[in-house]
Amino acid sequence: MQFLTFIGFTAIVAIISYLKTRNTKESSSDGYFLGGRSLTAGVIAGSLLLTNLSTEQIVGLNGSAYQSGLSVMVWETLAAIAMVVTALFLLPRYLIGGLTTVPGFLAKRFDITTKTLTSVLFLSGYVVVLLPVILYSGALAISGMFDVPELLGVTHTQSIWVCVWGIGIIGSIYAVFGGLKAVAVSDSINAIGLLIGGILIPIFGLIMIGDGNLLDGLNILTTENPDKFKSMGGPTDPVPFYTIFTGMMLVQLFYWGTNQQIIQRALGAKNLKEGQKGLLLAAFIKILGPIIVVLPGLIAYHIFQGNLESADSAYPMLVKKVLPAAWVGFFAAVLFGAILSSFNSVLNSSVTLFGIDVYKQHINKEANEKTIVKFGKMFGVALAIASMFIAPLIANAGSLFAYLQEINGIYSIPILTIIVVGYLTKRVPAIAAKVGLVFGCLLYILSQFILQPYFITKALENAEAAGITDQSALALIKAQAYPHFLDVMAILFLLNVAIMLIIGKLKPRKEDFVQKYTKQVDITPWKYTIQVGIAICIIVVGIYVYFA
Repeated sequence: MQFLTFIGFTAIVAIISYLKTRNTKESSSDGYFLGGRSLTAGVIAGSLLLTNLSTEQIVGLNGSAYQSGLSVMVWETLAAIAMVVTALFLLPRYLIGGLTTVPGFLAKRFDITTKTLTSVLFLSGYVVVLLPVILYSGALAISGMFDVPELLGVTHTQSIWVCVWGIGIIGSIYAVFGGLKAVAVSDSINAIGLLIGGILIPIFGLIMIGDGNLLDGLNILTTENPDKFKSMGGPTDPVPFYTIFTGMMLVQLFYWGTNQQIIQRALGAKNLKEGQKGLLLAAFIKILGPIIVVLPGLIAYHIFQGNLESADSAYPMLVKKVLPAAWVGFFAAVLFGAILSSFNSVLNSSVTLFGIDVYKQHINKEANEKTIVKFGKMFGVALAIASMFIAPLIANAGSLFAYLQEINGIYSIPILTIIVVGYLTKRVPAIAAKVGLVFGCLLYILSQFILQPYFITKALENAEAAGITDQSALALIKAQAYPHFLDVMAILFLLNVAIMLIIGKLKPRKEDFVQKYTKQVDITPWKYTIQVGIAICIIVVGIYVYFA
């Protein structure tokens, strides 16, 4: 019965997506890559949320909350402010320029080489890290929920391969053959399911804690675990509070404002008004995100008394314990939709980057739009297959959520730097952007993968020599041995900006850069954008003050 419910809900989403998108002209680049520039606020908001929310976040953030408490909610709540900034500052500029890809702006502002370097950085991050992690974490969830090893009579490793390829093939059909509109429509339907299913888990958990009464359960949870309900993280927590003012906001701005995988939804807006409304609607819902990706971890800590062997097992164990059997098939389908959403959204963005920024620019400059889409799809198939082979091999990567955040820093801060400098200055030349990209990537790699391990190892060796064995003391020594990766990002951002400005002073462009309005879409802003944006920011600050 559970399996039939799963198949039924998944099939309904696929049928609705097909019916809604069958008349979209996919042979043009705007039709395929941007849904014909026809996306409305509701579709944009749903697609943004589902693209962002997947198993590595649901499982990973709840695991972090189980371990460290409410402070990890910063990954959700601060995203709302980043989306407000994007709606007010970045999106109008993107739509004025009629952009299909973020690197497309860099070609106009700097040069073709800068655009290509950025696209290659995005694609490298997607194929080596993001796509395999999404597939692997999704396969773990589905395999565990349906007990695939027992169902098919295979080993755990074989079940992971089966699930990875199942998710990968279905996701590829959506993304490669349906284009952005198919992805966005399926996202919107799944967003509703995920919000319902995601909220039900903490509701059932609190009812269990309160012996049938939800409010009693919430009262027991907060009064018996006060240390878990502090919004400000300490020095040994995954996100110390002060990092909000260093690298955290930069990470959020990159992710929600410049990351092709995310911003492509807003680039497909039918006009600026719909794009801004979509971003702000998603920002408001994002404030409620901790209910789905943080609160269950806190509930799991209370129910299991902090005795689980692995923090990342907190969410799956809680679902298994509190969810009535009749709901399992539906929730599995919703989770499957979230997995597919992240996978096919990244894949669609990869196809877009390759088709527009690599194939058309460097392989076949005379290619018409139909040819670009055709070869983009072929690249998408190859990329999907490669990621399906890589995914099962990352089983020993450790904490997937933490792994993703740190690895993404290799390209996120350099790309954010050149986009910010590109928009805020008029004379900084192309050579400055290239230096910023290369210098930023190399310095981050040097910092996080060579210097950090060295200093931490040295500090722990000194602690051992001094006879320190207390685990909390060792955790503090480890945390203080080297700057937090978010601090490193902030330092490198400022350093990159300074280098680019110095180069701009010494060797400026001959003429000021002027952005031209392409008239692709109406850029009349939504009249309530500023007021709603301020309200969202006030709510976020209020949440932090309340839980401080």
